[in-house]
Formats: sequence, C-alpha cells, structure tokens
Amino acid sequence: MALSQRSRTILTLYSATDEVQCHRVRLVLAAKGVVYDLVPVNPQSPPEDLLDLNPYNSVPTLVDRDLVLYDTGVICEYLDERYPHPPLMPVDPLSRARLRLAIVRVERDWLPFVAQIEAGGRPAETARKRLREALIASVPLFKAAKFFLNPELSLADCALAPLIWRLPSLGVVLPREAHVIEDYGDRIFRNPGFTRSLTPEEKALRE
Repeated sequence: MALSQRSRTILTLYSATDEVQCHRVRLVLAAKGVVYDLVPVNPQSPPEDLLDLNPYNSVPTLVDRDLVLYDTGVICEYLDERYPHPPLMPVDPLSRARLRLAIVRVERDWLPFVAQIEAGGRPAETARKRLREALIASVPLFKAAKFFLNPELSLADCALAPLIWRLPSLGVVLPREAHVIEDYGDRIFRNPGFTRSLTPEEKALRE
C-alpha cells in the first residue's frame, strides 16, 4: 500500500523532532495523507500550551478541535478510525489482534533499548547488543509477509519503521543473515510518504 498524498482536516501535533513514538504518529499521518500543524517540542522544556493540554506534559500530543490525545497507541488508532482510507489495520478481529500484539512487542521488547542506547554509558552497550539479538531472533517474522506480519502497510509498520530507520545512528549493525530486515526497511523508506514523515533531524540520521 502506498502512503497517501491526500489531505484532510488540519490537526495539531505536538512532537519532538527526533523521537521514535513521535515519528510513529507522523508516519501514520503521512500514510493517511492528513494535513496537520506540527509544533516542535523540546521534551525537556515543553511549551505552556502543551502543559495546559496534557497533564503528563508528554509528546506526542494530538489536538483535533476539542479533543486532546496523548497516548501514542490511542492517537494512532484514533487516526486510523478517523481517517479510514487507506486502512492501516485488517478488517477481521483475528488479524487485528495479531497486529496489536506485534505492536505491543515492539513497544515493550525493542523500543526501551532505544532510550537506553541514546542515554549512553556502559548500559548502552548492553542495550545495543540485546536489541541486535532481539531483531536477529525475529528474522522469521520479517519473512512472513511483505510488511510486518501483514501484506499491506499497517499500524505495526508505523511503530516498527522508525526504529529500523534509527539502527545505523544507534550503532546497531545487523549481520548478513538479517538482510531481510534491511530489505523490509527499504520498502518503506523509499516511499515519498515516509520522507514526509521525517523531521530534518531525523533525515540527518542517515545522511
């Protein structure tokens, strides 16, 4: 499924300029072709209006008229339902549940390593090694379908692709036998919609 270039109602997204979960939401918006206002946020010094909107002072935060959403998973599913074309989840309950579990795995088993690596120090080396091992162990999942456990782009890919994009900058080098993961990433990265989802800071991660 190609990332859409259609545009719809303008939303406001408070987003860090280089953060996996914020990138995830921007990728969903790109896939839907939704026009939105991007408010760059330094998470260490959030703007006052974000403090008023979100009791957790966190990003991403999405504002749609009177509605304010600030959990990444909730935001992504809301966008998929609010803008149903193209759909980013299967229709049948079994496949939807399977992809939701895949997203949980990305969130719980892989993304925490990103924060540990970015924090630096000795724990970063351990996190880098464990993330590499976890991805290698998951090679069969990347072989199962064109996208992650699904023949079409889904919310699971929107959660996973920002992580794969960051692997070189995180110092995670995959062995030759894991080339299927790089191939998976390339299928998504070469789409113009993925490029639209990137901030200048994120583009620089692979320059």
